[in-house]
Amino acid sequence: MNWRAMVLAAVVAGVSGMVAAKLPPPSEEQKTKAAEAKAKADEANKKAAEQLNKSMDQAAERYKKGAKTAKAEPAKAEPAKAKK
Repeated sequence: MNWRAMVLAAVVAGVSGMVAAKLPPPSEEQKTKAAEAKAKADEANKKAAEQLNKSMDQAAERYKKGAKTAKAEPAKAEPAKAKK
């Protein structure tokens, strides 16, 4: 066998050993911390979604207001005054 085949065989054996390994189950303390972190992240996501919705509503209102004024008051072109 050449050295490339030996290296490949060693890598395959190492990777298969890592895949077969299992992590120990999380302790109660770790489960509690994970639940707290998830709750905190959920609350932050909820707050961010509310802020996004508020800003989208404000943008839509500004757009509607601008569209109404544009319809109500058509722009009138004034002739430019010549400079002396």
